Amino acid sequence: MPDQPSDAALAELAPVTRGQRRRAPRTDWRLGGRTVRAWREGLLAIALISLGVTLLAGTLLNTLWESSMAAIAGLVMIWIGMLVPVVWGFTRSRPVGLLRARWLDLLYGVVLALLLRLTQGWLAVALRGDGSLPSVTLVDGRLPTSWWLSEGLGSIVIAAPLEEFFFRAVVLIALYSVMRRPFGKVAAGVVAGLTSTALFIAVHALIGSAMALDQVVSLLLLGLTCGALVLLTGRIWGAVLVHVIFNATWVALVAAGAVLM
Repeated sequence: MPDQPSDAALAELAPVTRGQRRRAPRTDWRLGGRTVRAWREGLLAIALISLGVTLLAGTLLNTLWESSMAAIAGLVMIWIGMLVPVVWGFTRSRPVGLLRARWLDLLYGVVLALLLRLTQGWLAVALRGDGSLPSVTLVDGRLPTSWWLSEGLGSIVIAAPLEEFFFRAVVLIALYSVMRRPFGKVAAGVVAGLTSTALFIAVHALIGSAMALDQVVSLLLLGLTCGALVLLTGRIWGAVLVHVIFNATWVALVAAGAVLM
């Protein structure tokens, strides 16, 4: 007499019910699920409040403290304001798939960052007629240490990754998660991408000096590109690499300009 299948084997062969499908774990944060439940209105509110408070505090510090370190201290304060909601969000849950890494992300980072930098150079020539290398004020013929800490290495090692996790992870995912069900995936993605990019540009306008039109357009393209990468791949690392390499090319151009002067 042939062996009868075990209960476990029968359970595996049994059809999956609708209720069981609903309880199946999500494989991507864009599909919703428990890993993004903490990344909704509450986290978005924390992010905006934290950023707003530190922007105000950093501006006051930079204005009232008469010191060469005031600008750096104000910038660090703003970085802390971005870091707080990122840490808060990831300590509560990790949107599934967001931190997954693929070799393709490296390709995205290199190719898109170089294209964005070339576009920024073309815009500078087209809109301002200025094709020279970017430059900053030198001290004794050298780039000052404060510049390296804030605008140089700081923009590559700290600012780029932190801004991506704040704008393209916390803000974008929170908005997308809130709007996905009532408005659909496409509308949620468009609004989340545009809003996070607008906030990204606004913060740079507030903490930096007056920006030329080509710089604003470059930030717009950078924000939209990074937002699209996160929305289309579900991963953050491609956006981080685009931002890091984009900033690194600017630092390299400034350093080259200082040497050639």
